[in-house]
Amino acid sequence: MLRRMYKEGPKQSPLSQRRARAGRYLCLQTQANPSRTQRIMESLSVSGEVGGAGGAYSYSALKRLDQLWSSICSAQTVVEEPKQVVSSVPGFFSNSDLADKAVDTFDVLICGGTLGIFIATALCAKGLRVGIVERNVLKGREQEWNISRKELLELVEIGVLVEDDIELVTAAKFNPNRCGFEGKGDIWVEDILNLGVSPAKLIEVVKNRFITLGGVIFEGNSVSSISIYEDAAVLQLNEGNILTSRLIIDAMGNFSPIVKQIRSGRKPDGVCLVVGSCARGFKDNSTSDVIYTSSLVKKVGASKAQLFWEAFPAGSGPADRTTYMFTYLAPQPQSPKLEELLEEYWKLMPEYQGVSLDDLEIQRVLYGIFPTYCDSPLPAAFNRVLQFGDASGIQSPVSFGGFGSLTRHLKRLSTGIYEAMSNNLLDSYSLSLLNPYMPNLSASWLFQRAMSAKQQSNVSPDFINELLYANFQSMQRLGDPVLRPFLQDVVQFGPLAKTLGLVMLTKPQIIPSIFKQVGIPVLLDWSVHFFMLGYYTFLSSFADPVVRPFLSTLPSKEKYEWKRRLEAWKYGAGLDYKS
Repeated sequence: MLRRMYKEGPKQSPLSQRRARAGRYLCLQTQANPSRTQRIMESLSVSGEVGGAGGAYSYSALKRLDQLWSSICSAQTVVEEPKQVVSSVPGFFSNSDLADKAVDTFDVLICGGTLGIFIATALCAKGLRVGIVERNVLKGREQEWNISRKELLELVEIGVLVEDDIELVTAAKFNPNRCGFEGKGDIWVEDILNLGVSPAKLIEVVKNRFITLGGVIFEGNSVSSISIYEDAAVLQLNEGNILTSRLIIDAMGNFSPIVKQIRSGRKPDGVCLVVGSCARGFKDNSTSDVIYTSSLVKKVGASKAQLFWEAFPAGSGPADRTTYMFTYLAPQPQSPKLEELLEEYWKLMPEYQGVSLDDLEIQRVLYGIFPTYCDSPLPAAFNRVLQFGDASGIQSPVSFGGFGSLTRHLKRLSTGIYEAMSNNLLDSYSLSLLNPYMPNLSASWLFQRAMSAKQQSNVSPDFINELLYANFQSMQRLGDPVLRPFLQDVVQFGPLAKTLGLVMLTKPQIIPSIFKQVGIPVLLDWSVHFFMLGYYTFLSSFADPVVRPFLSTLPSKEKYEWKRRLEAWKYGAGLDYKS
């Protein structure tokens, strides 16, 4: 009987048989009637996919990402039991049996090269021996990053670029830049995120500089495990080699296996889903949209979503334009898939851009998932291991991609890491001071919640548009010192307090809907961070000038700690922003 069951398989109930037949029929129907997204993507030539967010363009990669997204949405609190990548080993590596098997030794090893190349080059320029482990070929994607010139100058200031490189890596320039809201009006600004930078060219320039400075790149290698000894961090590669370092920097992005281990596979608190394309055939192609809404809250798949747009000229040709559609949400089983968002994108984008889809030549289809956690930035959980970039959660919860925040924090982080190395302060406490609590980032969570459509809502479908327009209109009235930092994801106490005050005075009728939209617990939590934002502003403005002259008199450990506190006050209040 057992042999027969193994051969024939267990008998199914009639209901199970009907479900199985229905599943097979649905699969055949899907194959016979592919979605518009599948037809478009499979008609494109895909080559040169790279690591990092937005580095893949194929339909098969989209389906894989949607499977990952579905697993996040369906999970209760933990997505999956994470692999234990990092472990602590007692004793000294120099006394272990593996000591003579290490193929190379570094001051700093960086896992993940797409954004890691920037901190690697900054540390190399300070005289440290730095290696990068990258599972792909280390190169930038074709799709451009839009950024402001002043943010690129941050890379010049720390020696990652020279000023002439800015023109070399800039593929497009565009002005003016619009913030617009359905049926409300438009607000126009100049020189905000108005450069299209080619990641391919930028990373090539920085990579060459890194190698010239003595840096070493291990391409086609991936992390298997990290062992933390008292005297070294030991990196075991999947390909078999062993590398040792005094410090390991995790720059593997939002889905870093080390971050999964630290967070115990916890489900993200919020997610930004992004889809879009780069296409040829646009006639009106000289301006950009920083943020635009062309519709009210609407149904996408089985879920409600407020859809936002961003658009800017691409450097690949005068008629080439990139358009992104994005939405904020808390991951739930009914959340829309990326492919469902893309189907909506093909319907809405022609009307939004005033062009027929038939008149466009699609160059690339773009998509990404950007998870965010309330408890960010992520403190160091292990000795000798530090998170950087998207892995650290240093980006704003309303941004999708960490390049802009990286440029702002690169000088602070590279200086702090160098001082930690110089003073041998590589324990988890000392490293955590480099990723401190920042109230301006935590305060941004209110905006993410306010911009996320609720599935069961008693507010108007037009509420998010109305709230955003009221805020942007108030910031415009208050002038550039308020509007410009906010558009570049920098929240400051004075501008925020003025904006909220003006909104309450000019649009008091919107206040009850804010309470309904975000809820009392979220507002109470935000109030704490808003208070801390004011407190950090006070500390940086008045306590910093008193403390700073005494730093030189302190022992090295206390000096390092106080410098990190002063930086936390300044950056946590957004006072690092340069107009």
